[in-house]
Amino acid sequence: MSLTIERIRQAQARIAPYTARTPLLRLQNLDESLGCEVYAKAECMQITGAFKLRGAMNKALTLTPEELGRGIVAASSGNHGKGIAYAAKLLGAKATIVMPYTAAPVKVDAIRALGAEIVQCDVSERFEVAERLCRERGATMVPPFNDEDVMAGQGTAGLEIMEQCPELNAVVVPVSGGGLISGVSTAVKAVSPETRVYGAEPAALPRYSESLKAGKPVKVEPKKSIADALVAQTPGSLCFPCVAAHTDGFAVVDDSFLLKGMKLLLTEGKLLCEPSSAIGIGAVLQGLIPVKKTDKVCFLISGGSVALEQLKILEEVTI
Repeated sequence: MSLTIERIRQAQARIAPYTARTPLLRLQNLDESLGCEVYAKAECMQITGAFKLRGAMNKALTLTPEELGRGIVAASSGNHGKGIAYAAKLLGAKATIVMPYTAAPVKVDAIRALGAEIVQCDVSERFEVAERLCRERGATMVPPFNDEDVMAGQGTAGLEIMEQCPELNAVVVPVSGGGLISGVSTAVKAVSPETRVYGAEPAALPRYSESLKAGKPVKVEPKKSIADALVAQTPGSLCFPCVAAHTDGFAVVDDSFLLKGMKLLLTEGKLLCEPSSAIGIGAVLQGLIPVKKTDKVCFLISGGSVALEQLKILEEVTI
């Protein structure tokens, strides 16, 4: 079964009692800096602080009582794990989250506070560790992106965006493994084929840009980026065809411009987000996405899991 607008609409109805319909904000103060009419889909205001709750909740709600009873395992750098931990707590299931040692402490602490067990490992080993735990425990794996129920859940953000502002010219989405952009692009293009959808990924990990050039998913070398939520090395095998079919371009964003975007969002937009969430703003600041003054452009602000001490890095950033 492939990802369709019908599945995304079903997911929207399924998760509605458990998730927030986040606001679409008109950020006029950013228009001059970005050269377009700026809108922000504030998934940083989602119940768990990130869009990941949508996919996690949709997947968890499709599991049988027996499956829930055996527990849920997820590999995550933070936000997906928090969504799974929240969903599991709500449904009375045990959650185990496999996190890289490099995960932000604010995310580790938040997941632990929801009652989940945390297992840490090297970032390159997290999926293998999660699979081993599933085999040992008979638990269900909930992938962070490469799962159609997860992708459909993330796509509900795209449906909401088009319901809230049907006349949008473009939507810009942060990209890691591709669960969010595959769902959002499928939803946006089904509702409004003329609306452009762009992906923004870190220059350190250009997995989609390289894969689209190659015409198939390729693995990139792991390199460090301030975008700690966008660490996938290869596109999801289920996500890649959706992204190839429904997107209009990808931006490979330098960390310096990502931080400029984060600072601009905070100081002028009055919106606090984690670094990864500002990558779309950074892409336009870097001149990587074509926009014009009359374009209505929505930036999906994917998460807000940021500690106050992390904001010190912005002191040296000039916009």
